[in-house]
Amino acid sequence: MIPCQQIAAPMVRFSKLPFRHVVRSWGCELVYTPMIMAESFIASSRARDIEFTTNHHDRPVIVQFAAHDAMELSKAAALLAGKVDGVDINCGCPQRWAIKEGVGAALLKKPELVRDMVKMTRESSGLPVSIKIRTDPDLKETLRLTRLAEEVGVSFITLHGRTALSKPSDPVDFDAIRLVKEHLRVPLVANGDVKQLQDVYDIFNSTGADGAMAARGLLVNPAMFSGYDQTPTECVNDYVYSALQLGTRFEQIFHKTLEWMLCEVLNKSDRIHLNGCVSVSGVSHSLMQSVSLPCFRCPPSLLSLLPCASHSLFSPISPFLDSFLLVEEGWERKSKAERSPAGAAVLEGARV
Repeated sequence: MIPCQQIAAPMVRFSKLPFRHVVRSWGCELVYTPMIMAESFIASSRARDIEFTTNHHDRPVIVQFAAHDAMELSKAAALLAGKVDGVDINCGCPQRWAIKEGVGAALLKKPELVRDMVKMTRESSGLPVSIKIRTDPDLKETLRLTRLAEEVGVSFITLHGRTALSKPSDPVDFDAIRLVKEHLRVPLVANGDVKQLQDVYDIFNSTGADGAMAARGLLVNPAMFSGYDQTPTECVNDYVYSALQLGTRFEQIFHKTLEWMLCEVLNKSDRIHLNGCVSVSGVSHSLMQSVSLPCFRCPPSLLSLLPCASHSLFSPISPFLDSFLLVEEGWERKSKAERSPAGAAVLEGARV
């Protein structure tokens, strides 16, 4: 599997279906799901419904799993055979909880386990399998890990040019990425400090990488891969409409994603006003005033990407507008799909 050149990284909470649709329509060639814990994905159908939503336009897409057991991972991957285009193993999450659980960056010290994970996941799912890793302070260890993964058929490798102990503000080691690329037979995707389109070309020139993956850069500007220096109003509209049509949680995802997208667009006063909004209608009104956002207008760029009209998703008032139950006293929010069979039926088109 040859990776695309402009890739959206797996981002916890943010890389949900609406965001994937938007970045894809603004120049992104390959998208990932957020990191999903394989253990809970296997154990609970409810967890599967919450963690993974898709539709037939959500391609190509790679699901990323975190696991500490090869059999567990292979079972989780098998559940998505035919529904995704590849499986990625998270070997780079540096958060303390992940390392304590034996997942993420903890796997960098267990190359034989990573090898077994790649092998068993390929066999169980029939899907291309990739790994996302970080550089080791001893680059020989990175090379050993990648070599073992290659021996069992890893499709490509994504390398973040920081160690597990590095701070996000630390510089990316592009020399390390170049050196690893020189020793690989499979494609290499470079990750780290991709903040604008020119960074992609610079990384290709300096490292020889086959693709470039952006995370925070795309949160700040989902239109980055189309050459925009900051998020255009049309892109904000695309996200609002997609989020309401496809469904997303208000505080944890919808509101926070918009805060990221507009952090370089809004002035201080507008940011304070947006941050104080406690409802979808409040956010919509704030955006109409600050960035002249047309309220709930279906963008032409997304007409072919959103689900079919059989669920009435193109009606002027989306059924998902009612999925946010707002109670004025206390502003309680609850997904209608969790309390109503009718709401669950609306969501069914975006679930597998």
